[in-house]
Amino acid sequence: MNENELKKEKDDKKEKIVDVKKNNKSNAGVILIVSILLSFVCGMLGAYLISQTVSVQQVVKNITTSELVENSISSSVEKVYGSTVVVSAYSNGKQISTGTGFIYKKAKGMAYIITNNHVIDGADKAQIEFNDSDKKIDAKIVGGDKYADIAVLTVDDNDEYKTVEIGDNEALKLGDTIFTVGTPMGSMYKGTVTKGILSGKDRMVEVNVSGSTADYYMKVIQIDAAVNPGNSGGPLCDVSGKVIGVISLKIVEDRVEGMGFAIPIEDALNYASIIEEGGQIVRPYIGISMVDLSEEYYLWQNRITIPEDVEEGIAVISVESGSPADKAGLKKGDIIVKLGGEDTGSLAEFRYELYKHEVGEKVEIEYYRGGKLQKTTITLGKNQS
Repeated sequence: MNENELKKEKDDKKEKIVDVKKNNKSNAGVILIVSILLSFVCGMLGAYLISQTVSVQQVVKNITTSELVENSISSSVEKVYGSTVVVSAYSNGKQISTGTGFIYKKAKGMAYIITNNHVIDGADKAQIEFNDSDKKIDAKIVGGDKYADIAVLTVDDNDEYKTVEIGDNEALKLGDTIFTVGTPMGSMYKGTVTKGILSGKDRMVEVNVSGSTADYYMKVIQIDAAVNPGNSGGPLCDVSGKVIGVISLKIVEDRVEGMGFAIPIEDALNYASIIEEGGQIVRPYIGISMVDLSEEYYLWQNRITIPEDVEEGIAVISVESGSPADKAGLKKGDIIVKLGGEDTGSLAEFRYELYKHEVGEKVEIEYYRGGKLQKTTITLGKNQS
């Protein structure tokens, strides 16, 4: 190999080395760029995952906090707790009953307390006791009504006395949270709080007012919160602590549990305002004695025969001379089936429909006499009892 060939071979080797170095530098640049891109993508992905984890943790924290707030009604209870009282009723110096009441109004130097009529029925004296004190305070019995089952008491006002906040019963929905504050089983358990849900609205419940059988209907709110003897007259509250009803009764049977009832606050305050003014609620009357068709003994005793096709109604036992019923032509033995266009299938239904009307109002009555359906119009009189 001559000198020129050797020189050319050296030059070719140099060029190959340079090409390899260039290729190595090019590959290194690509690797660097890919590494940078991978690092950037991984960083962004990591940041995203961290943010999502924090977000999820925050959501969980918020849900937990929300559930805790929703499940606690302590702040709502505080709004009504200090206004709720134990009501003790006495007759001839002896305690005859205990119940619950609450301050719903303050006016003219007096604090007004609402409770159930059956709590103070037959009493000549009443006392109240606040949840945070053992001191008993004499209260004046303003009046009450057995059919409304509402009574009003008053005590001298005090700046420390607080009134409850009145809610809106109509705004409630089935399943809404409710609670009660009361005195079950006597003052030993005063200030007891029970919680539940609104189980039913506008329930029509038969109640025994004056005899051994149900003789009146009450429109009530149904709840599943525990109520016991002594809770009567206490506040039924919505979840915010506003009073929506007055606890009145419960179904007491071995096979029944969690069925308590309260008078809607709108009805209770309407009755209370009337009692405040005159002490008695005036209701219409027609001047008859009557029994349910299920009272077979009384029907037989009074020789009253029921038409074969009549299954529900009330039988007239006697008619008071000169009464609205007498003037309208009703007689002993008539079977009344409608009043004001509404069915009166029982004594309780008849009274409920009758007490919807005002004294002096003209009302149509449908009745059977001698097996024939007849009608008459009665001008309602004033009940003197």
